[in-house]
Amino acid sequence: MEFTAKQIASWIKGEIVGDPETKVLTLSKIEEGEEGSLSFLSNPIYNHYLYTTDASVVIVNSTFVPEKAVKSVLIKVEDSYAAFAQLLNAYSEAREMKRTGISVQAFIHETAVVGENAYIGEFAYIGPDAVIGDDCKIFPQAYIGDNVKLGDNCRVYPGAKVMFDCVLGDDCTLHAGTVIGADGFGFAPQSGDDYQKIAQIGNVILEDRVEIGANATIDRATMGSTIIRRGVKIDNLVQIAHNVEVGENTVIAAQTGISGSTKIGKNCMFGGQVGIAGHLDIADGVKLAATSGVAASIPKKNDVQMGAPSFSHKSFLQSYVYFRKLPKLSEKISNLEKQLKELKEK
Repeated sequence: MEFTAKQIASWIKGEIVGDPETKVLTLSKIEEGEEGSLSFLSNPIYNHYLYTTDASVVIVNSTFVPEKAVKSVLIKVEDSYAAFAQLLNAYSEAREMKRTGISVQAFIHETAVVGENAYIGEFAYIGPDAVIGDDCKIFPQAYIGDNVKLGDNCRVYPGAKVMFDCVLGDDCTLHAGTVIGADGFGFAPQSGDDYQKIAQIGNVILEDRVEIGANATIDRATMGSTIIRRGVKIDNLVQIAHNVEVGENTVIAAQTGISGSTKIGKNCMFGGQVGIAGHLDIADGVKLAATSGVAASIPKKNDVQMGAPSFSHKSFLQSYVYFRKLPKLSEKISNLEKQLKELKEK
């Protein structure tokens, strides 16, 4: 698709510096910009690339003042990062607009209900009594189980699976390989070193505007519901166990694991590879640094923790000064013990 700088500026309410008829065909990072591409600059660390990039058009902050000549056409906006994100979303939506209709190679059970303007790709499966909302896109090889409910404008990408009785709100996105509603990890110890599986008969509820990354798993509740509240964003390879509740607008990075029946507050932020034990309560606004291990509830709102087991990030950083010195401190103690021994012998 081809656009002019003038068209782009009109969409993002920007001011053009240069030729408004300059055309772009694609998007690029500023350090890899080629002629005919559109890029952006928001982080001052990358300012030097602006003077060497071949990108035809670059979106910059309105406060940016070049230190020397720039060959690219500039579009100045209040927030260049947000403006470029807006364009990326528009570009992605334009690509998906090509996906229309219901493939003859898809399976849709006769009792399922499919809303208006839905796309259902090849080899997708829609089970009995499932309900697919308006404007949904179910990509090839996706699985929608029995009695599943999808709200309007949902995206279920290739290989994603929504198991029976699960419910998705409006504007939800499940990326490739995601599994919503697999059995929770429930087994009762028996005599003779054996385990009896406990049937998991609950479901998973995703409220509106939830996005789940590729190959993430959210287990169904033993009874009741595992609940992901409105606006939550979950990265790839995250595991959320049965009966967990994640509060509104919380964001969770890759490879995090949350154990069963833990309650996460709203507006929390978890880095990658965080591990949270079961049956805990995490207050609103809590931030956990990458690889943190949480073994106890965090009742303080907006607390920031790191480490394993996790504790206050300020205390952790103070302690880390000593962690780094442990080899030298150990050597000093050994020398002092040796000297003390020699003094005692004398």
